[in-house]
Amino acid sequence: MDVVLIILGSICLLTSIVGCILPMLPGPPIAYAAILLLHFTDKVQFTFSQLVVWLLIVILVQIIDYFVPMFGTQKFGGSRWGIWGCLIGTIAGIFIFPPWGILLGPFIGAVGGELLTGKEASLAIRAGLGAFLGFMLGTIMKFTVCGWFIYIFIKHLII
Repeated sequence: MDVVLIILGSICLLTSIVGCILPMLPGPPIAYAAILLLHFTDKVQFTFSQLVVWLLIVILVQIIDYFVPMFGTQKFGGSRWGIWGCLIGTIAGIFIFPPWGILLGPFIGAVGGELLTGKEASLAIRAGLGAFLGFMLGTIMKFTVCGWFIYIFIKHLII
C-alpha cells in the first residue's frame, strides 16, 4: 500500500508544478495532498502541528495568489475596470493563446480594461504592468511552496 501512496503522491507533486502556472489547477493544495499521502505511509509520520502549519500556509498562499494580480493593477494606478480586465485576461489567456496567454493575459486584460475607461495608453500600460508583476509574484509564491513540499517529500523518502 505504501508504494501506491508514494506513486500517487509523486503524481500530485508533478501536477502541482503545472498548477503553479495554470490558475485552474491549485498547485499548493495538490502538493499538500502529496504530503498527506506520504504521511499515511509507514515511511514517515509528520506531527499534527507540521500538518496544520503547512495547511495554513497553503490556504494563505491560495488567498494571496487570488488577490495579488488585482492588487498589483490597483497599486500601479488601475481602476476597477483594470482589475476586472486582469481577471478576465488571466482566464481568457489560458484558453485563447496558450502558453503565452498565461503570462500575457493579465497584462493585456488590465490594459484593455483601462483603455475602455478612456485612460491614456501610458497609464493603461502601467496598470497592466502591475497586473503582470502581481501574477508573477503569485506564481513565485506557489512555486516556492510546492518546491518546499517536493523537498520534504524526497527528503523523507531518501532517509
